[in-house]
Amino acid sequence: MTELATQRPPESAAKGAKPKAALNGARAFWLKQLHSWHWISAAVSLVGMILFAVTGITLNHAGSIPATPVTVEQKAQLPAPLLERLAAFPEETTDPVPEAVARWTKTAFKVDVAGKPTETTPEEVYVALTIPGGDGWLTIDRSTGDAVHEKTSRGWIAYLNDLHKGRNTGAVWFWFIDVFAVACTLFALTGLGLMWLHARGRPSTWPLAALGLLIPVIIALIFIH
Repeated sequence: MTELATQRPPESAAKGAKPKAALNGARAFWLKQLHSWHWISAAVSLVGMILFAVTGITLNHAGSIPATPVTVEQKAQLPAPLLERLAAFPEETTDPVPEAVARWTKTAFKVDVAGKPTETTPEEVYVALTIPGGDGWLTIDRSTGDAVHEKTSRGWIAYLNDLHKGRNTGAVWFWFIDVFAVACTLFALTGLGLMWLHARGRPSTWPLAALGLLIPVIIALIFIH
């Protein structure tokens, strides 16, 4: 009866297979991680990227996009008790108006001036009420109590352009821009990592990446002075 001989792979081949398996395992790990973070950052920043891309175009062509400012003016009379409060207000200051006056303006004009700095003179109290895509202000005559609120709007495109620039948008939008920028950076870096892992099977990867770098550099060096 013939004994079956068992064949064992050479020891050198077994040793060579282990590093290769380890490399494949590491590559699979990083592919999974990069894919996960790439789609997460894409989902978080998707709407923001569309907004900032579109407003980048509208800002670049702001001079050729017509806008018709619309101004709305409202008038009201400050009640006598509140006018007396203003009589005790410093003649020249940048302090916010008294809380009672701020509550009245919110009711009369639907504007919030609480905590906002003023430009107060002996004649009037002036509060700047800047907004995205427009402008506004409130004045109160210190002798008569005549209050005037004016608001100017330049339309939705101007509003979105100011969101792009972070102009007059407040603290919450300020921090949103920072978080959005971090998400976009993560999206780009994970994309770079995926390019690196797939570049071996896609010969045009790095020439195209280099072209994306060279085009703005060449334009800046030749056409921007």
